[in-house]
Amino acid sequence: MHRLTLYSLLLLVTVACQPQNPGQTIIDQSIAAHGGDAWLGKRISFDFRKFHLVLEQQNGQFRYERTYTDSTGTPVKEILTNNSFTRILNNQPQTLDTAQIGKYSRAVNSVAYFVLLPVKLADPAVRADLVGESKLDGQLYDKVRVRFRAEGGGKDYGDTFFYWFNRQTHTMDYLAYSEGGPRFRKAINPKVVGGIRFQDYINYKGETSDTTSVGQYDQRYSANQLPELSRIEQTNIRVEDLP
Repeated sequence: MHRLTLYSLLLLVTVACQPQNPGQTIIDQSIAAHGGDAWLGKRISFDFRKFHLVLEQQNGQFRYERTYTDSTGTPVKEILTNNSFTRILNNQPQTLDTAQIGKYSRAVNSVAYFVLLPVKLADPAVRADLVGESKLDGQLYDKVRVRFRAEGGGKDYGDTFFYWFNRQTHTMDYLAYSEGGPRFRKAINPKVVGGIRFQDYINYKGETSDTTSVGQYDQRYSANQLPELSRIEQTNIRVEDLP
């Protein structure tokens, strides 16, 4: 009886310790490797191309601000929050239609989203699946496909992304997506500021005529079949406590 009871206990502990979702477990490990919750309650500011961005996250609320000067020399400020979007030209708030709000808010959100990866993959709308492994630049990676639930997934909940997580360091070193033009990105120049790992990317271009095979871009990258399109770089990064 003692042996049976001990075996049953060990079996229960083993089952309880098994990950319910391997893909999400890999993402959680990566989030920890990139700084965990160090970004909460912080003001993150940086420059990206001609834009200056300020990202704030606190108590489930976010505020993303983008400022720049347009082609006419007019100063522009755009502010995206959980509930609103505001665009200000030369200190004058603009009246925008639905299409304009969608266009400008997506432009602000997309920069913030990629800078805050992989933390953004902790969102409850994320559906993560471990779909395989890859060897890239001599390192072994877990390949995770990310889709989104309709509820809470935003306007583009139908999008599909692929992420490659380093099996040794747990860092998110590569990603791919097809929406808005198929791309494969390789992380470069990692830096830690305020306990948060930031990284730049080499942006590779995929075939616009075939967006269904983006999950195989790791193979095409290894075969040198993806041309470099651009560099995604953030400069002058600062991380400060929110008041």
